[in-house]
Amino acid sequence: MKRKLFRTSLRLFFFVFAASLSLPFASLAQTTGTPRVSGSYQVVQKIEVGRDTRVELKLHLMNHESRDLHIERLALRGVSHSAKGGSQVCSIVVGAQTFADTTQQFTVRREEYELWKRGARPRLVLELQRQNGRGASEVVRLDRISSGREN
Repeated sequence: MKRKLFRTSLRLFFFVFAASLSLPFASLAQTTGTPRVSGSYQVVQKIEVGRDTRVELKLHLMNHESRDLHIERLALRGVSHSAKGGSQVCSIVVGAQTFADTTQQFTVRREEYELWKRGARPRLVLELQRQNGRGASEVVRLDRISSGREN
Protein backbone atom coordinates (compact mmCIF):
# COMPACT_ATOMS: atom_id res chain seq x y z
CA MET A 1 0.00 0.00 0.00
CA LYS A 2 2.84 2.41 0.87
CA ARG A 3 4.53 1.61 -2.42
CA LYS A 4 1.34 2.41 -4.39
CA LEU A 5 0.93 5.70 -2.51
CA PHE A 6 4.57 6.58 -3.19
CA ARG A 7 4.18 5.89 -6.95
CA THR A 8 1.02 7.97 -7.12
CA SER A 9 2.70 10.84 -5.25
CA LEU A 10 5.75 10.62 -7.49
CA ARG A 11 3.61 10.67 -10.66
CA LEU A 12 1.65 13.64 -9.34
CA PHE A 13 4.90 15.47 -8.55
CA PHE A 14 6.26 14.90 -12.07
CA PHE A 15 2.96 15.92 -13.63
CA VAL A 16 2.89 19.20 -11.67
CA PHE A 17 6.58 19.79 -12.41
CA ALA A 18 6.09 19.22 -16.16
CA ALA A 19 3.00 21.44 -16.22
CA SER A 20 4.88 24.27 -14.49
CA LEU A 21 7.67 24.04 -17.06
CA SER A 22 5.23 24.33 -19.96
CA LEU A 23 3.53 27.52 -18.69
CA PRO A 24 6.18 29.97 -20.00
CA PHE A 25 6.03 28.30 -23.41
CA ALA A 26 2.25 28.52 -23.52
CA SER A 27 2.37 32.29 -22.96
CA LEU A 28 5.09 32.58 -25.61
CA ALA A 29 2.88 30.78 -28.13
CA GLN A 30 0.06 33.20 -27.42
CA THR A 31 2.23 36.28 -27.95
CA THR A 32 3.74 35.01 -31.18
CA GLY A 33 0.26 34.37 -32.60
CA THR A 34 -0.35 38.11 -32.87
CA PRO A 35 1.41 39.73 -35.81
CA ARG A 36 3.72 42.66 -35.08
CA VAL A 37 2.60 44.40 -38.26
CA SER A 38 -0.54 44.13 -40.36
CA GLY A 39 -1.25 45.82 -43.64
CA SER A 40 -3.51 46.50 -46.55
CA TYR A 41 -2.99 47.76 -50.07
CA GLN A 42 -4.79 49.60 -52.83
CA VAL A 43 -3.72 49.57 -56.47
CA VAL A 44 -3.21 53.20 -57.49
CA GLN A 45 -1.88 52.56 -60.98
CA LYS A 46 -1.21 49.54 -63.17
CA ILE A 47 0.88 49.40 -66.35
CA GLU A 48 1.34 46.21 -68.35
CA VAL A 49 4.93 45.70 -69.50
CA GLY A 50 5.38 42.53 -71.55
CA ARG A 51 4.57 39.53 -69.35
CA ASP A 52 4.79 41.67 -66.23
CA THR A 53 2.64 44.30 -64.59
CA ARG A 54 4.08 47.37 -62.92
CA VAL A 55 1.85 48.38 -60.05
CA GLU A 56 1.87 51.40 -57.82
CA LEU A 57 0.50 50.38 -54.44
CA LYS A 58 -0.73 52.54 -51.62
CA LEU A 59 0.26 50.61 -48.50
CA HIS A 60 -1.35 51.04 -45.09
CA LEU A 61 0.87 49.47 -42.40
CA MET A 62 -0.25 49.09 -38.78
CA ASN A 63 2.34 48.61 -36.03
CA HIS A 64 0.99 46.51 -33.14
CA GLU A 65 4.25 46.80 -31.17
CA SER A 66 4.92 49.04 -28.18
CA ARG A 67 7.99 50.54 -29.93
CA ASP A 68 8.61 52.24 -33.26
CA LEU A 69 9.44 50.17 -36.35
CA HIS A 70 12.10 51.46 -38.73
CA ILE A 71 11.59 49.94 -42.18
CA GLU A 72 14.64 50.09 -44.44
CA ARG A 73 13.56 47.94 -47.36
CA LEU A 74 10.34 46.50 -48.79
CA ALA A 75 10.06 43.41 -50.97
CA LEU A 76 6.90 42.07 -52.53
CA ARG A 77 6.42 38.32 -52.68
CA GLY A 78 3.67 36.63 -54.57
CA VAL A 79 1.49 33.67 -53.79
CA SER A 80 4.10 31.35 -55.26
CA HIS A 81 7.54 31.42 -53.66
CA SER A 82 9.25 31.97 -57.00
CA ALA A 83 7.40 35.18 -57.80
CA LYS A 84 9.48 38.12 -56.63
CA GLY A 85 8.55 41.74 -57.09
CA GLY A 86 11.98 43.11 -56.31
CA SER A 87 12.86 45.13 -53.29
CA GLN A 88 12.62 48.85 -52.68
CA VAL A 89 14.96 50.81 -50.47
CA CYS A 90 12.94 53.09 -48.22
CA SER A 91 12.96 54.86 -44.90
CA ILE A 92 9.62 54.47 -43.18
CA VAL A 93 9.05 54.86 -39.46
CA VAL A 94 5.82 53.43 -38.10
CA GLY A 95 5.25 54.70 -34.59
CA ALA A 96 4.31 52.44 -31.71
CA GLN A 97 0.65 51.40 -31.88
CA THR A 98 0.05 53.62 -34.93
CA PHE A 99 -0.03 53.32 -38.70
CA ALA A 100 1.81 54.71 -41.69
CA ASP A 101 0.76 55.11 -45.31
CA THR A 102 3.23 54.94 -48.17
CA THR A 103 3.08 54.53 -51.93
CA GLN A 104 5.56 52.16 -53.60
CA GLN A 105 6.04 50.71 -57.09
CA PHE A 106 6.63 47.02 -57.77
CA THR A 107 6.85 44.81 -60.83
CA VAL A 108 5.00 41.49 -60.65
CA ARG A 109 4.10 38.80 -63.12
CA ARG A 110 0.79 39.43 -64.84
CA GLU A 111 -0.52 36.03 -63.65
CA GLU A 112 0.29 37.03 -60.09
CA TYR A 113 -1.62 40.28 -60.44
CA GLU A 114 -4.61 38.37 -61.81
CA LEU A 115 -4.53 36.17 -58.69
CA TRP A 116 -4.69 39.31 -56.56
CA LYS A 117 -7.82 40.42 -58.40
CA ARG A 118 -9.40 37.07 -57.51
CA GLY A 119 -8.60 37.44 -53.81
CA ALA A 120 -5.06 36.14 -53.36
CA ARG A 121 -3.12 38.08 -50.72
CA PRO A 122 0.40 39.21 -51.61
CA ARG A 123 3.10 39.15 -48.96
CA LEU A 124 5.17 42.20 -48.15
CA VAL A 125 8.58 41.51 -46.61
CA LEU A 126 9.76 44.32 -44.37
CA GLU A 127 13.44 44.60 -43.52
CA LEU A 128 13.58 46.36 -40.18
CA GLN A 129 16.32 48.16 -38.29
CA ARG A 130 16.38 47.10 -34.65
CA GLN A 131 17.53 49.22 -31.74
CA ASN A 132 20.67 47.11 -31.35
CA GLY A 133 21.64 47.90 -34.97
CA ARG A 134 20.91 44.43 -36.28
CA GLY A 135 18.37 43.87 -38.99
CA ALA A 136 15.28 41.71 -38.85
CA SER A 137 12.55 40.89 -41.31
CA GLU A 138 8.79 40.67 -40.96
CA VAL A 139 6.33 39.19 -43.45
CA VAL A 140 2.97 40.94 -43.76
CA ARG A 141 0.06 39.38 -45.65
CA LEU A 142 -1.71 42.30 -47.26
CA ASP A 143 -5.48 42.70 -47.49
CA ARG A 144 -6.86 44.47 -50.52
CA ILE A 145 -8.70 47.75 -50.11
CA SER A 146 -11.37 48.04 -52.77
CA SER A 147 -11.08 51.19 -54.86
CA GLY A 148 -14.56 50.87 -56.31
CA ARG A 149 -13.18 50.22 -59.79
CA GLU A 150 -11.31 47.26 -61.18
CA ASN A 151 -7.73 47.95 -62.23
